[in-house]
Amino acid sequence: MNIGELRREYTQAGLNRKILKEDPFEQFERWFQQACEADLPEPNAMVLATASAQAEPSLRTVLLKYFDRDGFVFFTNYKSRKARQIDENPQVSILFPWLELERQVQIIGAASKISTAESLQYFISRPRGSQLGAWCSQQSSVISSRQQLEIKFEEMRQKFIHREIPLPSFWGGFRVAPHSFEFWQGRPNRLHDRFLYSRQAEGGWEIQRLSP
Repeated sequence: MNIGELRREYTQAGLNRKILKEDPFEQFERWFQQACEADLPEPNAMVLATASAQAEPSLRTVLLKYFDRDGFVFFTNYKSRKARQIDENPQVSILFPWLELERQVQIIGAASKISTAESLQYFISRPRGSQLGAWCSQQSSVISSRQQLEIKFEEMRQKFIHREIPLPSFWGGFRVAPHSFEFWQGRPNRLHDRFLYSRQAEGGWEIQRLSP
């Protein structure tokens, strides 16, 4: 198989300065809504890049659960590798790869833990099985078998069978507060449209077109 022959032309749409929102959060919301309306699988899936204090990088896909002008929120085990790296180095990047729309959005910013109250508000909205799952997994740790997980799940199910499941102290959310957004739209001949929003000291955003 010749991987070099795998190619396609991007012809669905273009992106120009006139149609961009002045505020990147509004532009993201517009594209996110279009991704949802296009019935893409997991439109809130985002690739999260973190790095340790020694600059060792790590990537994984997580789910965006909500966003506002303060940033983009996802949830995880606070003892996981991603959480440990964020503690060491809060600078992260997230990427939304909406490939079916020939689009992607990259956001760079600083991640920080949200409040326990905010984590609890989301936790109680989760399905009961997902709540139990949060108690079962010591995320990123080595385990001997899947059976170990299933036994732990049953233990937790029995423990909380007649009561509400509490928020684990080791589980909660992170908010990524952006300092830049890049909106990428595929175009023919690899002459893609790219626009970078950079946060300014006075609080506004500078918008620049980037070469593909």
